[in-house]
Formats: sequence, C-alpha cells, structure tokens
Amino acid sequence: MQRTTSQEVLIAREAQLQALLLRGMDGDGRAYREFLTELGSHLRAFLGRRLRQRPGEVEDLLQEVLLAVHNARHTYRADQPLTAWVQAIACYKLADHFRAFARRESLHYPLADDEGELLAVEEGEPAQASRDLGKLLRQLPDKQRLPIVHVKLEGLSVEQTASLTGLSSSAVKVGIHRGLKALAAIIRGLRSDEHQ
Repeated sequence: MQRTTSQEVLIAREAQLQALLLRGMDGDGRAYREFLTELGSHLRAFLGRRLRQRPGEVEDLLQEVLLAVHNARHTYRADQPLTAWVQAIACYKLADHFRAFARRESLHYPLADDEGELLAVEEGEPAQASRDLGKLLRQLPDKQRLPIVHVKLEGLSVEQTASLTGLSSSAVKVGIHRGLKALAAIIRGLRSDEHQ
C-alpha cells in the first residue's frame, strides 16, 4: 500500500474545493454552501496564524474574506489554481484590515490637558508605551512603517509581509532597516529637545 504525501493531499483538496466552486457557479446551491464551509475552515487557520496577536478579530475578517470571494467568484477562471486566487483575495483583505487597525489606533489618544488631569485615564506603562510607539510609527512612510509593524510587532515573516504589502522581500528588509534608523533619529531628536 502506497502512502499519500502531504503534497498529494493538498492537490486532492484543491481539486475538491475547485469542483465544489465550479458546481456552485453552475447553480448547485448545496455544492456552493459546502465550498464556503470548507473554504472557511481553511481560511480560519490561515488568518489565525496572521492574527495571533488579535485572535478575536479572526471571525470578522473571515466573514469579510468569504464575502469578497463570493462577490469576486465571477472572476475565477477554472484554469488557475483556486488556492492562489483565494489567497490573493485574503491577503488584500488582511492588508486592508491592518491599515484600518493602524488608523483606528491613531484615534485613541487620551483627553487630557498639559498636566494630564482633564478626563485623564489611569493607564499602565505598557499602554502608554504602545501609544508612544504608535505616534512614532505614524511619522514614517508606509514602506517603512508597515514592514516594522508586520515583522517586528505582529511577528509575521518577511515573505508574509511582502505578500500583504505588495513590496518585494528585499524592500521589506530595507524598509525595516531604514525605518528603524529613522525612528532612532526621531527619538534622538526628541531627547535633545527635552534637554534644551
């Protein structure tokens, strides 16, 4: 008896999902529902690995990706790999999600006067450090800020970050290097301002 390799399992899974989608596009509602259910379980794992720091956001993003797949199903061509097509959609949605998260975080500033009394909220140092880091990162251009956020803060690989941002792997590495140098210069400038 011959053992099935993981590559053969993936090929069979791809063929099964593709067959379900194509039958669904031909009007088989049951096959289409099965396609979305099966795809959902695979996407949940894919998104879960990329949102390890924020697992509570996986389900919402999963629904967005499935909706995007549903809305774009007419663009799928049977001669192209289904998983590559779905992954491209998922990566675009994930990148949109990270951009929206960065924008939301930039709106979370405490309401306080110069002495920090008016409507000030007691917060621990980690929350303040996170907010300070967010302020510093927002001063960087996207091609430096996004690689730092994804690789250094989110824990994604250089390749995953390249896929999310549309940058090449080398551009991600350069962005991290230049971004960290720029952050160091900004911090040095802030410190020299404090001592004057």
